[in-house]
Amino acid sequence: MALHHASSGEVIDLAASADQPGTRAIVKTDRFEAIRLALGQGDTIPAHRLASQITLHCLEGSVSVKVAGGMLTLGTGQWVFFDENAVHGIDAVTDSVLLITIMLPIDTPT
Repeated sequence: MALHHASSGEVIDLAASADQPGTRAIVKTDRFEAIRLALGQGDTIPAHRLASQITLHCLEGSVSVKVAGGMLTLGTGQWVFFDENAVHGIDAVTDSVLLITIMLPIDTPT
């Protein structure tokens, strides 16, 4: 079964509580993808890299984000940008909900 992706102009509730764990693709176009990620306290996403620029917006809770050279903490309402190929991993300090936005490379004609 295909996942429902939001249509242009469709209102999506991102405030749903972290008690609904898991990943939910919100929208994907040829230019960007938005994902709602709910993590339970102690959940971990191992360090990885994407060949795209991304943002993490903490909607609820608190997460530690492992980055090259250290760690940063995002709490409710905080946002961070990573350039392409930036290594990052996430540890949920509390039950948390994140909005992840991935900017996809635009194909240019050759």
